[in-house]
Amino acid sequence: MGQGPSSSFFWGRPMVPSLHGKMRNIEGKMDCDPNTLALRPGLQSLAKCLNHPSRERTYDRLREGASTAQDLVGCEPRAVQEGARLGRSEGCGEGWESRAAPHPHSSRASVLRPWGVVGAWVGRGVCQRTRAAGKKRSQPERAALGFREGGPGMFASGWNQTVPTGEAGSMAALLLLPLLLLLPLLLLKLHLWPQLRWLPADLAFAVRALRCKRALRARALAAAAADPEGPEGGCSLAWRLAELARQRPTHTFLIHGSRRFSYSEAERKSNRAARAFLRARGWDWGPGGDSGVGSAGEGERAAPGAGDAAAGSGAALAGGDGAARGGGAAAPLAPGATVALLLPAGPEFLWLWFGLAKAGLRTAFVPTALRRGPLLHCLRSCGARALVLAPEFLESLEPDLPALRTMGLHLWAAGPGTYPAGMSDLLAEMSTEGDGPVPGYLSSPQSITDTCLYIFTSGTTGLPKAARISHLKILQCQGFYQLCGVHQEDVIYLALPLYHMSGSLLGIVGCLGIGATVVLKSKFSAGQFWEDCQQHRATVFQYIGELCRYLVNQPPNKAEHGHQVRLAVGSGLRPDTWERFVRRFGPLKVLETYGLTEGNVATINYTGQRGAVGRASWLYKHIFPFSLIRYDITTGEPIRDARGHCVATSPGEPGLLVAPVSQQSPFLGYAGGPELAQGKLLKDVFRPGDVFFNTGDLLVCDDQGFLRFHDRTGDTFRWKGENVATTEVAEVLEALDFLQEVNVYGVTVPGHEGRAGMAALVLRPPHSLDLMQLHTHVSENLPPYARPRFLRLQESLATTETFKQQKVRMANEGFDPSTLSDPLYVLDQAAGAYLPLTPVRYSALLAGDLRI
Repeated sequence: MGQGPSSSFFWGRPMVPSLHGKMRNIEGKMDCDPNTLALRPGLQSLAKCLNHPSRERTYDRLREGASTAQDLVGCEPRAVQEGARLGRSEGCGEGWESRAAPHPHSSRASVLRPWGVVGAWVGRGVCQRTRAAGKKRSQPERAALGFREGGPGMFASGWNQTVPTGEAGSMAALLLLPLLLLLPLLLLKLHLWPQLRWLPADLAFAVRALRCKRALRARALAAAAADPEGPEGGCSLAWRLAELARQRPTHTFLIHGSRRFSYSEAERKSNRAARAFLRARGWDWGPGGDSGVGSAGEGERAAPGAGDAAAGSGAALAGGDGAARGGGAAAPLAPGATVALLLPAGPEFLWLWFGLAKAGLRTAFVPTALRRGPLLHCLRSCGARALVLAPEFLESLEPDLPALRTMGLHLWAAGPGTYPAGMSDLLAEMSTEGDGPVPGYLSSPQSITDTCLYIFTSGTTGLPKAARISHLKILQCQGFYQLCGVHQEDVIYLALPLYHMSGSLLGIVGCLGIGATVVLKSKFSAGQFWEDCQQHRATVFQYIGELCRYLVNQPPNKAEHGHQVRLAVGSGLRPDTWERFVRRFGPLKVLETYGLTEGNVATINYTGQRGAVGRASWLYKHIFPFSLIRYDITTGEPIRDARGHCVATSPGEPGLLVAPVSQQSPFLGYAGGPELAQGKLLKDVFRPGDVFFNTGDLLVCDDQGFLRFHDRTGDTFRWKGENVATTEVAEVLEALDFLQEVNVYGVTVPGHEGRAGMAALVLRPPHSLDLMQLHTHVSENLPPYARPRFLRLQESLATTETFKQQKVRMANEGFDPSTLSDPLYVLDQAAGAYLPLTPVRYSALLAGDLRI
C-alpha cells in the first residue's frame, strides 16, 4: 500500500475526494432545520482539519475540535444520525469503530460518550496520514496509539505504516475484551449498577415520551395550518374533538349510567353549547343556528389578555341575548369572558366545557361544595361573568343568590325546573341551536400560553386560588394516557370530580388524546366499584388520594374477582395500601404519578416500583427537567451555599422539588394579584438569573433513582430540634391492624418550642383501640421526637372533596378536651403510656407539671 497523499487513510478508511462537497450539502440541509445548526461548527472544524495544507497540524486541529463536540451532545436525533452517517461513509468512524485509542488530551465528555454523539470524529482516534519528515511522535501520542518500537500495537511500527483493517479489528477486539469483562465490576464500584439495571425501562419510556411530544407538536402545527373557518383551526381541545368525530364517529366516547355517547354525538352536543354561548355574546345564527356567522364576524375573535385583566376585578358582569332570555339587562358576553361551572360530573359538564372552548370563552371549574364566602371569593378571583349551576344545587345556593345578582352575574341552570327571576335553562336553549361546526378562529389562541381555563386549588391552607391553565397544558395533557401505556381500545373508569385537574385534564383530556372510552361516575362508590368495572369491562382505573384505601377496607365480594382492570393510574397512594391493593385485586399494575394543578413538573413511576412516584434518571430529567435541593424546615427556605446558589441533595436525603421555568414549561400563576404566587418562584437556584418553580413538596431520591414522596413543606414540623415528616409517622401507625386511617399533624403546645405530633385515628371494625400495643409499636419503630404526643379518636377523617386530609384545620382545633368531643389521649413520659387527656391532665400540661 502506498504512503503518498493519494493513498492516505483517515482512521484506516480511504479518504473520498468529495468529502468537502458532501459536507457543504449537509450544511445546506441544516440551514432548513434550526435544531441542527449546532452541527456547522463541528463540520467546519473537520473540513479545516482534513484539507489543511500542513499535515503536521492535523492532530492539533482534531484536538481543537474537542470543545465543539461537547456542545453537540444535546442536539436532535436527526443531527446525531447525520453526523454518524457522515463519519461512517467518509471514514470518520464512530466510537471504537475508529480502531484507534482515544486522544490522551481529548475531553472527558467525548470519551464517556463513545456512541451516537455528533462530531464523533473528534477525540476518538488518531489520523494515520503520512507524518511530516523529521517529525517525531511525542510520548503521549505513542502511549495513546499503543505503540512500541518494533512491537505490535494498533499500528505496526511507525506512523507511515498501517495494518490491514481485519487485523486491526481483531486486535481491537482483544484489547476490548478485558475491559468488557471488568465493566460490571467497575459499575458496581462506582455505584452505578443500581440505576443502570433500570436502563431498559428508562430508554423505553424516553422513546415513548419523545414520540408523544412529536405527535402533540404535529397536532399543534396541523391546527395552526388548518382553515380558520373550519373546526380544525380552533384551539387544541376543539381541534382534537373534531378530529375524533371525523376519524372515529361511532366509537363510544362517554358512558354515564345507562347513557352512551359516541365521538360524533359529543361533537354535535358541544357545537350546540358553543352556539348557545355565542348567542349570549350577541351573535345571531338565525333560526336553527345554521345560517352563517352572524353579526360578530371574524374580527371579534377572543382576546386572550382581556380575561386576564378582568380576573379578580369583581367588576359588573354581563349577559347578552341569552341574558334577555334569563331576565338580565346587560351587554353581551365579551370575547374571552369567563363562565363558571358549578356542576357535578356528568355529560352536561363536558358539553358545556367543550362548547365554551369552541366559543372562545374561558371556563372556571368551581368546586361543588363551595357556598357563601368561599364561593363568592372564587367567582370574584377569576372574574366570572356568568354562572351555570346544577338544579339540585339551587336550594343550598338560595342564600347566595342576592350576592350573585349584586355581582351582575348572568345565571343559567343546566336542566329543567322552576327557577327564580333572572335564571333560565341553558340546556333548553342549547336544544334550539344547530349542531353544525363553529369557525375555528373563534377559539384559536394568539399564543399557546394564553389562559383558557381556571381550576381552583383545594384550599387546604386557605381560600382556594384560581390556577391559570394554558392551551399548552391542555395540549400536553392529551399525551397523559399515551405516556401511561393506555391504548385506544381501553375503557377508563373515572369517578373523580371534574373540577379537579385529575378528573378533567388527565381523565377527560387524556382520554381524548388517545381516542378511548371513559366511564364517568358522578360520585365514587367503593361498594359498587367492581360491579361497575365488570359491567362496563373497564381496563384502566384512575384514582386519587384515598380511593384505593376505601376499596381495600371494603368487605370481600365476588365482583372483585374476574375483572379486566389491568392498570390503576393516579396519585397519592401510600405504600401500605399499594401492597394490600395489588395483593387483593391483582394481577394489575399500579402507575403512581406526581403533579400539581399549577405546576410545570410531573413524574410518572413507569416501572411500577412500589412506593415510588417517579424516576430521576438522567433520561427522564433530560426530557422533563427538575431538581431536588436542600431545604431548611426551620426557616422555610432553601439552603444556599457561599455563592448564594441552592445545593442539590444526595441520594436518600429529602429535598425540595423544583423545576426550571421556560417557554416550554411556564408557570402562569393564579388569577388575581401577583402576591398570590409569592414563594412559588425561586431565583438564582443554580446560576445567576435562572428561575425555578417551587412545588412546596419534599421528595427523596434513593440510590436506584426512584423518587418517593416525603412530605409537604408546610406539614413537616420540628419538635425537640428535629424534623418530623407526617407521612413517615402515619405509615408506622397504619401498620397496626386495628387502625384503618391515620392523619398526623403538628400542634402548638404552650411553653414548648416547635410543634408536637398529634394523630387522628379511625379504628378498623370490629377492633378496639389498644393503647398499650400502640405505645409499644411507636416506641419500637419511631425515634423519641417523632412519637405522637396526642391522639384523637374519630369516626372518620376530615378530607377535602378531592380526598386530601385536612391537616391545617385539625391542627387549628388543637387538643383542648373542653372544646373537642372526640376522645383524646396524651403521651405521659413518666408513666410510659398513652393516658386519657382529661381536663385535669390538660391543666397540668399547661402548668408544666405533665412532661411530654
